[in-house]
Amino acid sequence: MKKQLHNLREKYKGTKFSPVFNAFHTFLYAPDHVAGNSGAHVHDATDLKRVMNTVIMALVPCLIFGMFNTGYQHYLALGEIERVTSFFDTSFWNLDNFSLGLVKVLPLVLISYGIGLGIEFIFAAIKGHEVEEGYLVTGMLVPLIVPVDIPLWMLAVAVAFGVVIGKEVFGGTGMNILNPALTIRAFLFFSYPTWMSGDKVWVTGAVERNNEIANGAQLDAISGETVLGELAQGHQVTYSVWEQFMGFIPGSVGETSTIIILVMGLFLIFTKVASWRIMLSAVVGALVMGLIFNGVTNMGWITPTNSFYGLMNLEFWQHLLIGGLAFGIVYMATDPVTGAQTLKGQWWYGFFIGFISVMIRVFNPAYPEGVMLAILLMNVFAPTIDYYVLQGNMNKRLKRLKVKSA
Repeated sequence: MKKQLHNLREKYKGTKFSPVFNAFHTFLYAPDHVAGNSGAHVHDATDLKRVMNTVIMALVPCLIFGMFNTGYQHYLALGEIERVTSFFDTSFWNLDNFSLGLVKVLPLVLISYGIGLGIEFIFAAIKGHEVEEGYLVTGMLVPLIVPVDIPLWMLAVAVAFGVVIGKEVFGGTGMNILNPALTIRAFLFFSYPTWMSGDKVWVTGAVERNNEIANGAQLDAISGETVLGELAQGHQVTYSVWEQFMGFIPGSVGETSTIIILVMGLFLIFTKVASWRIMLSAVVGALVMGLIFNGVTNMGWITPTNSFYGLMNLEFWQHLLIGGLAFGIVYMATDPVTGAQTLKGQWWYGFFIGFISVMIRVFNPAYPEGVMLAILLMNVFAPTIDYYVLQGNMNKRLKRLKVKSA
């Protein structure tokens, strides 16, 4: 086998297909080359592939739960099953729910990886550099943050845009200034708003119902708003806090279960892949903004007739249980490429993500899910935050130097 691989490597060496071969080779086998024959080298178990694989492992539970929830929301809407109240209720964890969810979600995963990795291979062959593992995480994130019933051609166009414009034009993995998954999500939102907002957003129960008749019209799909959408319109929600925490609510594939996101966030912190400073400060920022809004409503400055009263009056801590705020904080705000690099900068970076997310969520009922815009905005300001943190440290050292030399 090694001899055959060596022959293939020699065959493709120096050609445009060399990066493609090396990508498949190193994906299946550990590379047999070393750092070099001269100079000092630091040996560490952490590399890009390990980091990407760790994040993917943390995303898989969200994906599996999302498949079960997709089927559950479908059959619940049809009235074929009862609402569950326990995380271990068998009516949720049954094969029918998973089978339907798999049929709905798997095409999104295949399109995401097929289009995204295909473009990565093309750019690697054209530029002559190795294929990087950065899209492995992006390819998993994308299906988890889009509506499950989004047309596949829309997703394909958005993925192509996100990979080319949001990543490759900047030089590839490690050089992009915006989170690629959120760039794809933003492209979908601004290009196809009717599919990404209103009563179509985060729909998990869309299925064919050719034999169902209601009000004299033939129904093709089941559609409904999420908890966040209902609150944004000033409606009362029927889901309990427990259901919201467990994830038994309509929503995007990977963002409904706060408890799974919390556990996986602790896993990423334990493996030192994600920054706990960003996560904690983002949670604090969201809670602070929520407390401010609660204080405003308690003082009577805002009346229930205002369009954004529902979300403003929501308990400050409940913002973390609905929508994609928790998912965005754990998996996308902590992106090491587009986030702040300095330790002090991470505190400010995360705080403003949580703070701005709740602010957009409340003040813009037409788009109550503000975490995407908040993270993209802070991606742009992350270098500025790091700059001022470094300048502050240098100024402190210069002052110490002047005091000692005086």
